[in-house]
Amino acid sequence: MVTSSRFTSASSPATWNWGRAFIIIVVVMAAQAIALYMMGRQPICECGTIRLFVNEVNSNENSQQLFDWYTLSHIIHGFIFYALFWLIAPKAPLHMRLLLALGLEVAWELLENSNFIIDRYRANTSSVDYYGDSILNSVFDTLSMAIGFFLASRLPILVIIATAVFFEILALIVIRDNLILNVIMLLHPFDFIRQWQSGS
Repeated sequence: MVTSSRFTSASSPATWNWGRAFIIIVVVMAAQAIALYMMGRQPICECGTIRLFVNEVNSNENSQQLFDWYTLSHIIHGFIFYALFWLIAPKAPLHMRLLLALGLEVAWELLENSNFIIDRYRANTSSVDYYGDSILNSVFDTLSMAIGFFLASRLPILVIIATAVFFEILALIVIRDNLILNVIMLLHPFDFIRQWQSGS
């Protein structure tokens, strides 16, 4: 049977390794949920309902439900993490690279939901009503990264690049925000971007 060299190596993981990796993923995501709860984040939307997708970025349900427009950014995280660990650990089994990517994403989710980053979002972006993700949304953000990582391991690189560009342009058009602008506004906010994002 012919397999792609993009996601196999001399040390390709056996089935039992993937089973162990799955258990670790579940444990890590459970630890993420517990840590967020201890940080004071709400388990689900304060509205009391669980929805699959929130279309309105200015809604108080944004970053509270399973998926929203920022899910696209987390899928791109998966693309980026796959490329990162493909470059620095090309011979590592795929499941090990996925676990490393998972660790990075969980670390970011915890940082993103810290009071420091929440206050910075509110001060430097148009998200003045942002008070952190719900635990449900944060865990599904991590899952979205894992989906992006898996897609990057399976699809041609040009397809992944085109998908990332499409996601960024789509989010820019629909919600006036995307991963690139998010990073810019966190690191070095610009008034003209904030005004544009707020519709001014």
